[in-house]
Amino acid sequence: MKPKQIVTFLIALLVAFIYIFPFWLILNNSFKAKLAILQSPISLPDNFNLKNFIDAFTRMNYPHALMNSLVITVISGIILIVFPSMLAYYLLRFNYRANKIIFVLLVMSMIIPFQALMIPFVSIYGVLGLLNSRIALVYFYLGFGVALSTFMYHGFIKTLPIALEESAFIDGANRFQIFWYVVFPMLQPITATIAILNALWIWNDFLLPSLVLFLTARTLPLSTYSFFGQFTSNYGVAMAGLVLSITPIVIFYLVMQRNIISGITDGAVKG
Repeated sequence: MKPKQIVTFLIALLVAFIYIFPFWLILNNSFKAKLAILQSPISLPDNFNLKNFIDAFTRMNYPHALMNSLVITVISGIILIVFPSMLAYYLLRFNYRANKIIFVLLVMSMIIPFQALMIPFVSIYGVLGLLNSRIALVYFYLGFGVALSTFMYHGFIKTLPIALEESAFIDGANRFQIFWYVVFPMLQPITATIAILNALWIWNDFLLPSLVLFLTARTLPLSTYSFFGQFTSNYGVAMAGLVLSITPIVIFYLVMQRNIISGITDGAVKG
């Protein structure tokens, strides 16, 4: 290997280590008792005891929390594919001045941090009685996620040839049929990318569910928070709970990861 290749390899190895180390630390300490973690969090466990995982599974009510996370993530993910894709198509194919303004406002809304909206968000929707509901949480994910998904669909649809749509229109298809039977099948690469990115965001989100959901319908991130009390924290069981929480989404990501690069590359905005 040339010196330049060796340096590049070492830098890549260092970056990979920086990313992998926190996950290894969580997995490694999930097999330890609390005292062993405090004494030496980096050392390997003396024995791979599954007691922490059993305790975490029970205390988290794992099947219930897993089902809540699945329901919220899947429904929100589907909605964040259907509505943004139709909105992006409408904004592009109908040449109204208002459509350009709407698109600019959507893009501008992405720079507003959610933390700036938390207090009025909880106050207004709490008074309206729209909190502590999975349906309400899905609705909020639509509101906060529609801008980015529409932006990505917008860039992809701009690259599609309009001749196929014109041919379908001549054959008698209406706009609804043209979108679902001609345009939407061509959106598969960017749809896969958007589905993965939204699934990662919604599955791992803690802040929004903590504001909307209280005692019922707790998601996996909210369930892991129960291991940390005011005066004590059970680190071993908490680590095991984190491993149980991230395992489904990591498997989903590993299966679908090839679609991320291809979707973003194919959906790059052309000038």
